[in-house]
Amino acid sequence: MTRNLTLAIPAAMLLGLAYGLIGPTDWLQMLIVPLTLLMVYPMMVNLKLRKLFEGGDVKAQLLAQVINFGIIPFVALGLGRLWFPDQPYFALGLLLASLLPTSGMTIAWTGFAKGNLAAAVKMTVLGLILGSLATPFYVQWLMGETVPVNLGAVFLQIILVVFLPMLAGQLTQSYLIRRHGQQGYQTQWAPKFPPLSTLGVLGIVFVAIAIKGSTLVSQPAMLLDILLPLLVLYIFNYVFSTFVAKQLLPRGDAIALVYGTVMRNLSIALALAMNAFGDAGADAALLIAVAYIIQVQSAAWYVKFSERLFGPSET
Repeated sequence: MTRNLTLAIPAAMLLGLAYGLIGPTDWLQMLIVPLTLLMVYPMMVNLKLRKLFEGGDVKAQLLAQVINFGIIPFVALGLGRLWFPDQPYFALGLLLASLLPTSGMTIAWTGFAKGNLAAAVKMTVLGLILGSLATPFYVQWLMGETVPVNLGAVFLQIILVVFLPMLAGQLTQSYLIRRHGQQGYQTQWAPKFPPLSTLGVLGIVFVAIAIKGSTLVSQPAMLLDILLPLLVLYIFNYVFSTFVAKQLLPRGDAIALVYGTVMRNLSIALALAMNAFGDAGADAALLIAVAYIIQVQSAAWYVKFSERLFGPSET
């Protein structure tokens, strides 16, 4: 299902663009909250919080968080100021896309490239929690002068979009394991949730593009204007993370580090943009929706080059 995103995300964007040109879009705002929950809750059911307490790969985990919170947000901030000096909500979208590292895709693509899955799982959990807690402060600190930031409202959205679904997901996981056993949960139930999350992603991308459809058609250069800084951000992220990983980590941890720093939780970033910043957040949401295309396509290509970059897998 993850690999199918390479086609599904562009298809959802094209459908959203088409609908935005021919149909009413005001009612789509009502879909944002249910689609957000459909997107986030299923990914939380399979989240393995206990992995945080397992040892090993400390170096990889520390490097990942230094890159995720000490480097990439400031690169995104610089690009936003350079590219969008008069469009602060596009700059906000770039910052949001950089502040929420890792997603289920981190684990999936690490597995495809035969990296250290245990390290990727831990990076996913740690990145989600740290990113959710840090994002309101980073947005206030870095964008507060150009974008009105209601810190309480952003925190409320973090609670609604991240921590309540996380609690519900963990309760669901615990119930299903008690009811069906660990093996039954893993084989029968765990595979059912990612496709639901994917439907939520496609729905929210459709809505984000549909709302801005007429603007995109009347200003086609806007799409190129959005793509360029995103491409620069992702290329920098891949090159920098690959260099650090090759220099400092063994193969499996190195691949986990790259995917744990380049893959962003665009689902939650999109939900925040759509829910926490009012109508003006539609610009930020548009940029984040476009980021899906670059992220998914680049992740698939990076798998193809992983053996050339890091050598063959030991297994």
